[in-house]
Amino acid sequence: MKEIRTEDAVGHILCHDITQIIKDEKKGVLFKKGHVVKEEDIPLLLSVGKEHLFVWEKKEGILHENEAAEILYKICAGNSSKVHGTDIKEGKIEVISKIDGVLKIRRKALMAVNSLGEMMIASRHGDFPVKKEEKIAGTRIIPLVIEKEKMDAAKAAAGETPIFDILPYQKKKVGIVTTGSEIKKGLIQDTFTPVLEEKLSEFPTEILGQVMPGDDKEQITAEILSFADRGADLIVCTGGMSVDPDDRTPGGIRDTGAEIVTYGAPVLPGAMLLVSYLKRNEKTIPVLGLPGCVMYAKRTVFDLVLPRVMADDEIKAEEIASLGEGGLCLNCPVCTFPNCGFGK
Repeated sequence: MKEIRTEDAVGHILCHDITQIIKDEKKGVLFKKGHVVKEEDIPLLLSVGKEHLFVWEKKEGILHENEAAEILYKICAGNSSKVHGTDIKEGKIEVISKIDGVLKIRRKALMAVNSLGEMMIASRHGDFPVKKEEKIAGTRIIPLVIEKEKMDAAKAAAGETPIFDILPYQKKKVGIVTTGSEIKKGLIQDTFTPVLEEKLSEFPTEILGQVMPGDDKEQITAEILSFADRGADLIVCTGGMSVDPDDRTPGGIRDTGAEIVTYGAPVLPGAMLLVSYLKRNEKTIPVLGLPGCVMYAKRTVFDLVLPRVMADDEIKAEEIASLGEGGLCLNCPVCTFPNCGFGK
């Protein structure tokens, strides 16, 4: 750093905080370290007795934190139309979603950048829903200045594809297959469908209809295929997903020829979830078998998979298996994971 006259400091970067004290009114920071001095700042600086300032001395190959923040933002977002960055503040840029959708993260790239040291990208959890204008990530370097070659290394580690993407929700026609002889015969009231309709209403959906095939496995299969032929983009089966011999829903789904991704999930509530994909009429249609807990628990595994289904984000078996870490906390009274989307 070097010392210069305040009047000559326009365009230079402060190496220290400037404090302002106004009797009985204020004692605080007037300008923070890293601030780029502007013409209009000069009278304020002189008013607090700063006739000379210590500023950062620009050197070849050395970047200021604001320049580095712009590079990190570019690594995060590229030229994406789905996000925007905030103004630089104290060397930080935040990444903000422009749309509702599901946040996708290139996790290996994120780890590679954060492993370099002297820089950081902090984000929300990937594969979770985000809303328009929500913050999804923040970036900054740790020191005030950094070597250009280190930022070049960050760009190389991340690769050319942006680390973050947001998959928008797609409008879907939904068929509901309510199994269980007790429902079909009217012995008990169907309290599952109203809950399901409420959850679906949070997304761009159209309910094609609801059928009640009881516990006839062949009829369950036929109703699923009928919805597929009627143009359904998503088919949801409710009413019996346990391993009891008289619960025919899993077998009915399997007999459609759907590819079963998983029958079971390491999440409570929601262990009996079934996720499958049915190829029919040149379409791939998600077919979900929902456990009974969706009917009464506020948050279940269904709330984890539904946003991804609505965003056409294919769910893989290993991704369901990975939900075991944190899979016991969906209804926790106090959430220890900021922005998890489920706890308080």
